Amino acid sequence: MVSKDSPKHIAIIMDGNGRWAKERGLPRRKGHEAGADSVHAAIETCFKLEVSYLTLYAFSWENWSRPKAEIESLMILLEKYLTKKTPELVEKNVRLKAIGRLSHLPKRCQEALKNGIEKTKHNTGLTLVLALSYGGREEMVDVARTLAEKAVKGEIKPEEINSDLIQASLYDPELPDPDLLIRTSGEMRLSNFLLWQISYSEMVITKTLWPDFREDQFKEAVEEYFRRHRRFGKV
Repeated sequence: MVSKDSPKHIAIIMDGNGRWAKERGLPRRKGHEAGADSVHAAIETCFKLEVSYLTLYAFSWENWSRPKAEIESLMILLEKYLTKKTPELVEKNVRLKAIGRLSHLPKRCQEALKNGIEKTKHNTGLTLVLALSYGGREEMVDVARTLAEKAVKGEIKPEEINSDLIQASLYDPELPDPDLLIRTSGEMRLSNFLLWQISYSEMVITKTLWPDFREDQFKEAVEEYFRRHRRFGKV
């Protein structure tokens, strides 16, 4: 399936863990645990498709409003995942990065994330980006604050603010815009994800719940991408 037109950067809104668990009469945390297996499958599929960047919407800014017990279980799962998978990421030449208001994460998660990023920073294969405590509007607010502070200091003039300066002020300015955005569970919304970056991304919505989204479903989404003609506003 690999093609010269294969998406370089795929972003995924991983939705449906709670519904998957509810359908099986299980607690929500079991859905999140099953979803972690789909993360592994997505990474493996990216190797096969020669995708360069994979960005996963792992925990949104709005998710902080969920019940405290669920948030705690998610943070425990995140810490365990990072601790367990970092050696594997090193072995498989995966570079780990993260975007979002990371300082809001529990200290133990920040440390596990920092360790994973540090140990994989020289890897040259797939770049795995975790969007954690992330919101697209919040990113734009943080960009606006950064540019406003520079203007107050006289480092830039307001009239000099353009797309390039905004891009340079994003959480990860070097991250290319996604070619393909996949959302699982059939919901038809962006949920405050990468609002600046997905201006011209192709979108594929699948009804498959995230814990059931494995290699076959991933490849189906990419096949749909191949059937698109990207115009970028042109004819």
